Amino acid sequence: MAEPLKNSYGPEIPKRLADQIARVSAKFNAKAFLREVMDGYLDLELMPRGRHIARVLARHLPADFPAAVDILLRSLGENPQRNPEPGMSSFFYLPHCHFVAENGLAHFEESMRAYHVLTKLFTAEFSIRPFLEKHEKRTLARLHEWASDPDEHVRRLVSEGTRPRLPWAARLRSFQKNPAPVLELLELLKDDPSEYVRRSVANNLNDIGKDHPRLLVQTARRWLRGAGTQRRRLIRHALRSAVKQGDPAALHALGYGEKAAVTVQNAAIVPARVRVGGNVLLQFDLQSRSRSGQRVMVDFQVHFVKDGGRTRPKVFKLKAVELGPGEHASFKKSVSLRKMTTRRHHPGKHRVDLLLNGAVYPLGAFDLLP
Repeated sequence: MAEPLKNSYGPEIPKRLADQIARVSAKFNAKAFLREVMDGYLDLELMPRGRHIARVLARHLPADFPAAVDILLRSLGENPQRNPEPGMSSFFYLPHCHFVAENGLAHFEESMRAYHVLTKLFTAEFSIRPFLEKHEKRTLARLHEWASDPDEHVRRLVSEGTRPRLPWAARLRSFQKNPAPVLELLELLKDDPSEYVRRSVANNLNDIGKDHPRLLVQTARRWLRGAGTQRRRLIRHALRSAVKQGDPAALHALGYGEKAAVTVQNAAIVPARVRVGGNVLLQFDLQSRSRSGQRVMVDFQVHFVKDGGRTRPKVFKLKAVELGPGEHASFKKSVSLRKMTTRRHHPGKHRVDLLLNGAVYPLGAFDLLP
């Protein structure tokens, strides 16, 4: 079992923070700060630990926010840099972002200055959202400026912070209702030189599509005109949820709008009976019946058995292929049935379908045993 993330965010984090602040503020009582932080700290999960540190910090820094945030930023040292290695190191700045979100709403300029620095070290995508709710026009105007910032982390904050359905964050209801202000920002970033930023743009557009599917497809079609390889990749990623749901308009936008002229051959699901924790192998061939070339989006769905015997399909992406006249292609895919935190498995017959350009073709079934 993987070690809990909170174990990578132990007492050394507030200790390091206290040491940094004490170096730039003689009035900061590091010992009192640490005593208060550690009261109940080890009982908290990762994100609550960051929020707890920020709230204790607010009681030990000056009550005047501009003075407090100035101390916090000076504690970072000269020209602080994000650790390029993957891992938890950037989470050190989680309390800094929480501190600004919870204490800086009445001090817009000082807060934006702080976010411009902090998001380069640890993304401010979560903590900028209260400003979008309370100061929507001012924050959008600032994000419009940041869309051309030299730093890719600042530019990514523009797209990631405005996601209407950002995971693990409160939804931005006004943008769910009217995503036009967000789309204006995404237009500025759709050809960003950074894949890191373009991926965020795609995720934001995917969010928008969950509330406005027609607008998603309209935007995708417009962006596809004159699109290069990078923008096409962005659009494919933005349409992924719509494609998984078999949305005909989304499939058509990507060139998979026609019904696949194919025959499914040699279909097999092995083994036919499997226990929880095992795997099943799906295999089949597609034989083209077309006299010309055709593009086929090949996916599949498993109808997982839920409590009470009801079933719910889950779509799995497989492959997009181009088949010449009479050409055939073979496919194999293993499906894990191990226990997951996001999916519980229940015994029963699990039907499997192919999805070819969104159309359903029954493939077979397997029995899942306890």
